[in-house]
Amino acid sequence: MLTHPNFDPIALQLGPLAVRWYGLMYLIAFALVLILGRMRIRNQPWVSITTRDLDDMLFFGVLGVVLGGRLGYILFYKPLEYLHDPIRIFFVWEGGMSFHGGFLGVVVAMMLFARSRGKQWLAVTDFIAPLCPLGLGAGRIGNFINGELWGRASELPWAMVFPQAADGIARHPSQLYEFALEGLVLFALVWLYSRRWRPLGAVSGMFLIGYGVLRFLVEFTREPDEFLGLLGFGLSMGQWLSVPMVVGGVALMWWANKHGQRR
Repeated sequence: MLTHPNFDPIALQLGPLAVRWYGLMYLIAFALVLILGRMRIRNQPWVSITTRDLDDMLFFGVLGVVLGGRLGYILFYKPLEYLHDPIRIFFVWEGGMSFHGGFLGVVVAMMLFARSRGKQWLAVTDFIAPLCPLGLGAGRIGNFINGELWGRASELPWAMVFPQAADGIARHPSQLYEFALEGLVLFALVWLYSRRWRPLGAVSGMFLIGYGVLRFLVEFTREPDEFLGLLGFGLSMGQWLSVPMVVGGVALMWWANKHGQRR
């Protein structure tokens, strides 16, 4: 049995300014998007994206992640609580971000970007899909450093006691599982798949299927939100939100192989 190191969430203190590890993980995620995006532009000319497009995409994407992630958390997890006290919507320092909300925010942001540049929306999402998993992995490292979103009780040798849980129970370090699966494994899957020309929408479909399946599986080791618990069929909210991603990904892959060659 291991014990969580109980890191200080503040990485650097500059007078009144506190730089938190979680914020640094976001910066690392956005930097990875730029680095990997430039690699795709340089080595995969069929993507039809320029470095200027990439910079603007990042701006749209940051807005989509932040606004979508916050609104998604409010709508998916605590709608009544925030309805009774709407001003707390803006209290972002209290935490509360949803991946699925951030995902939808990015989808909308990329739709607006594609429309502003006269590009095909799926061509844009196909380009950014392989750039995202490592950033997602960085976010999971931030969760682990903060000692949040811990796993369910476990007797495995690497089970970990999280002081933040205040119950002394050894748990799965599910944040590290998510880093490995949603970050490293998903990146390898989508990046390798995208190295060859694919029909329009196929890379996006692969990302949806890969993330949805991996998130669904890892949720079996993650402690469900205390205020929600397990929902229908003993599944968590994260699992229920992942199901439409998989269904949508399968449908998109089918469509891509039937019609995507017309890009």
